[in-house]
Amino acid sequence: MNLVSFLLVITGVLLNAAAQLLLKAGVRHMGVIQLQLHTVLAAGWKLAFEPYILGGLACYVVSVVVWILALSRVQVSIAYPMLSLGYVVTAVAAWALFGESLGAMRLTGIAVIIVGVYLVARG
Repeated sequence: MNLVSFLLVITGVLLNAAAQLLLKAGVRHMGVIQLQLHTVLAAGWKLAFEPYILGGLACYVVSVVVWILALSRVQVSIAYPMLSLGYVVTAVAAWALFGESLGAMRLTGIAVIIVGVYLVARG
C-alpha cells in the first residue's frame, strides 16, 4: 500500500471515529431516548438541529467519499479490517473527552485490534 492509499484509509477511519464522537456529544445532554413514538419524534426533531449531530453526519458524508477513493486503490480485504482502528481511536477519545472507562480488559482488546490490523496489513 502506498502513502496516498494509506492516508486515505486512515482519513476514512478518523472521519468515522470523529462522526461517532460528535454524535455522542450531540446526545449526551438528552439522556436515554425512550422508544415511544412521541418521544422518538420529539428527540429526532431536536437532534435534527443539534450542531454536533450535523457535524457527525457531515463527517460520515465526507468519509464515504474518502472511503470510495481508498477502495479504488486498496483491496477491500485489507482496507476494511483497518476500520477496526476506529475502535481504538474512539475508545481513547471517549476516555479523554467524555470520561468513559478504559480499563485493563478494554486496553487488552485494543492491543489485540492493533496487532490484528498490523497482521492483516502486512499479509
